[in-house]
Amino acid sequence: MELRQLQYFLKVAQKEHVTQASEELHVAQSAVSRQIHQLEEELGVQLFMQKGRNLQLTPVGQLFCKRVDSILKDLDKAVVEVHEFLDPEQGEIRIGFPHSLGIHLIPSVVAEFKRRYPNVKFRFKQGMFPSLIRDVISAEVDLAFISPFPEKHEQVEGEVMLTEELYAILPPNHPLAKEESIKLSQLKDDKFVLFSKGYSLRPIVWHACLEAGFTPKIAFEGEETDAIRGLVAAGMGVSILPEMALFQTNPLQPARVRISEPKVTRTIGLIHRSDDKLPRVAQAFRTFLLTYFGLQQQNGNQKNTPVGS
Repeated sequence: MELRQLQYFLKVAQKEHVTQASEELHVAQSAVSRQIHQLEEELGVQLFMQKGRNLQLTPVGQLFCKRVDSILKDLDKAVVEVHEFLDPEQGEIRIGFPHSLGIHLIPSVVAEFKRRYPNVKFRFKQGMFPSLIRDVISAEVDLAFISPFPEKHEQVEGEVMLTEELYAILPPNHPLAKEESIKLSQLKDDKFVLFSKGYSLRPIVWHACLEAGFTPKIAFEGEETDAIRGLVAAGMGVSILPEMALFQTNPLQPARVRISEPKVTRTIGLIHRSDDKLPRVAQAFRTFLLTYFGLQQQNGNQKNTPVGS
């Protein structure tokens, strides 16, 4: 059994298609098929079965896939640890984050870290709240910025890095656009542009409106802060966005107004697996972030805090 066979098998299992797997592996389709066939012959079992135009793992193939996935991840981790042992400042940090943090926060902290450790590489993965949790648990990423910070979870731990204020954003010609601050209840008759279901900012906005005594009327739903900001600027409704999502990226901008009542905030935390030791370079980045956000003195040399404790 060869490492190449396991890599080809896992890629076909992920893509459920030999052609797509071969394209990502940059090898001939026939080579992938041959390696899978040899692996099945050596194991004496059928790993895949045909389902329409795709391939599907057999029950025994599913069992084998879980083990192979774990083995290859451990192998990747071992390679990283060897490289870090030779040069701790030349490793790779795999980090996940929600879209709203990609506009300003992630570029800022990464740029500052790279100034100190120019040879460190980053691999980024964007996701929504549930997928970021899954990516940390499955070791797809070493660390993940997440918002809101999860109240309780047995498999991840971390720290709240900051609490961010959310602002009302209004069309430039809105009657309240020039106000310094407003009560959220003043927007009860407006239509809202909200994030789609599954995005963590949606329930924050929804609960704030309920606290203000009304249920928001939805005009449009979106999946990116740029789209929501643009729709509001175009007069399609009002919304609530975090401050770091309001950095100007195009000429068409909504008005930004502080919400005095109720105070609307979100927590932004950094999480990692609670049952696993971080790679040295990822731990260095976490330590840097604690200092960057002013938490180092507060946390001192304490161990990581389980989420919810």
